[in-house]
Amino acid sequence: MVLVLGVSAGAGGARGMLTHSDQPHLPPIDRCHVPRRAGAAVEEAVFEAIREMCRSAQLRDELITGTAVTCRCPLHADAIRSAAGRSRLTIVDEPLAQLRYLRFTGRLPDSGTVILYDLGSSGLTVTHADCRTDAILSSKRSTVLGGDGYDALLRWQLARGGVLTDRLTSRRHREALSNTRVITATDLGSGGRAVVTRSDLAELCAAGIHHSASFVRQLIEESGVRPEALVLLGGCTRSPSVRAELAELVDLPVIYDPEPEYVSARGALLFAAERPSGDVRMTRLRAGATRPGLAPVGVGRRKIIAAVAVTAALGATIAGLLAVERNSARPPSGGTVPTQIELRTTPQPSGN
Repeated sequence: MVLVLGVSAGAGGARGMLTHSDQPHLPPIDRCHVPRRAGAAVEEAVFEAIREMCRSAQLRDELITGTAVTCRCPLHADAIRSAAGRSRLTIVDEPLAQLRYLRFTGRLPDSGTVILYDLGSSGLTVTHADCRTDAILSSKRSTVLGGDGYDALLRWQLARGGVLTDRLTSRRHREALSNTRVITATDLGSGGRAVVTRSDLAELCAAGIHHSASFVRQLIEESGVRPEALVLLGGCTRSPSVRAELAELVDLPVIYDPEPEYVSARGALLFAAERPSGDVRMTRLRAGATRPGLAPVGVGRRKIIAAVAVTAALGATIAGLLAVERNSARPPSGGTVPTQIELRTTPQPSGN
C-alpha cells in the first residue's frame, strides 16, 4: 500500500501525520511533533518532520506518494517552497485544510460561515470563513494570546510561591492540567513544591480568554456577517476550562475535534491524497464585500474600540512578564526569546 503525508507548519514548529492514501480519516500510522528551535527558520521544523515520517515509511517498506504542507502566511509558504527545491510537495493555506477536514468529518455546516479560533503556542489566529465557497471574509492574528503567554503567567504564579521552573516544565504543567485537575510543581534547585489546580490556571488565563471573546466579536462586526459556529483549534483549546469559558462568552455553537492541534495536518492529508497540481490557496474577499445569503450583523464602533484597548492592556501585561523573565537574576533555563506582540489583519486584495 502507498502512504500520504500531511504536515502543518507554524511559528511554534511542525506536526506530521502519516497514513494510507485510501484511509486518511483513520488513526495515523505514525505522527510527530517537531518544535521550532530558537532562532531557526520555520522550514527547518517542517523538513525535519518530513524526514522523520519518511524514515517511518522506509521501516515499513512503503512509499509516500503525496506530501502536503499547510502554512498560515505567504512568508512561511515562500520559505518552504524555496527550501523544497525539486522535492514534490503541495502547499495549502492552513484555514482551507482545516475546513476540508471539518467538512470531511461532517462537522462543518453546509452553508453560512464559521469562525476558526486557532489558539496555539505562539498566538491566536481568528478566521471568518464561508463554508460554501471556502473564502475568507476576514482574519486576524495576535501573539498577545497564546500558550507562550499562559506559560509565562503560570511561571509567574509559581515564582510567587517560591517555585522556579523553566519554559518547557511550565508548559508540561499547563498541558497536564488539560487531563487532570491538580498537579504538583517542584523547584529542582531549592526543593520547594507548589500545588496548582485547573481552577488556578483558569483564573490566570481568564483575562486572555475574555479578551479573545471580544476579539471574535470584533471580527464578526468588521465582516458584517453572523457565523453559524465557533471552531476551536490549536493545542490550547484542549483545556476544558478554556472551552467552557469560550462557550459561555461567545453566543455561538462550538465545534471541537478531540485532537485540535492536528486538524491542520489531517486536512493536509486529504489534499496529499488528492495530489493536486500546484499549491492550493484560498480566496480572500476585499474589505466590506460579502456573499449573497449570509446573515448580516450590525457594526458596533464602541465595541471595536474597546476590544483594541483591551488588546493593548493585556499585551503590556504579558510583555512585562516576559521582560522580567529575561532580565531576572535567575532566568528559566532552556527559554527562548519571546516573539514581539503583534496584532494584524490579513491583507485585503483589491478584488475577489
